[in-house]
Amino acid sequence: MGLEQVVHLRRARDHMDAHYADPLKVGDLAAVAGFSRYHFVREFRVAFGETPAAYLSRRRVERAMDLLAHANLTVTEVCMVVGFSSLGSFSRRFRELVGCSPSEYRSRTSPPVIPGCIVWAWARPRGATLDKQVPGDGA
Repeated sequence: MGLEQVVHLRRARDHMDAHYADPLKVGDLAAVAGFSRYHFVREFRVAFGETPAAYLSRRRVERAMDLLAHANLTVTEVCMVVGFSSLGSFSRRFRELVGCSPSEYRSRTSPPVIPGCIVWAWARPRGATLDKQVPGDGA
């Protein structure tokens, strides 16, 4: 495989990284690389060790791991945000790559969720008085 082919394959891989949540088709990715569909899949596997579909789903799962650990989204919302079309395929691929379900991963990696009412109660100032008169209050 020549250097020029690798450059074109990287262009397609970069396109997948930038648009991982979009519904990407092999034909469109092949066009980005300037290859036919079948030649693209074959050369992508040789260059990167996995098919374009496997690479894309792995990148989506990596992004989902971050969202599950840090975002206040349901597993279904994360599934859709990262570009999977069904919760079943997302959960299956997630378990294949990570070794546990998305819900298990979330419970292992994120701190417990604190209800908003508790946060507001603890964040409210206690016993604070206004030292200065507010303009226009009539006093």
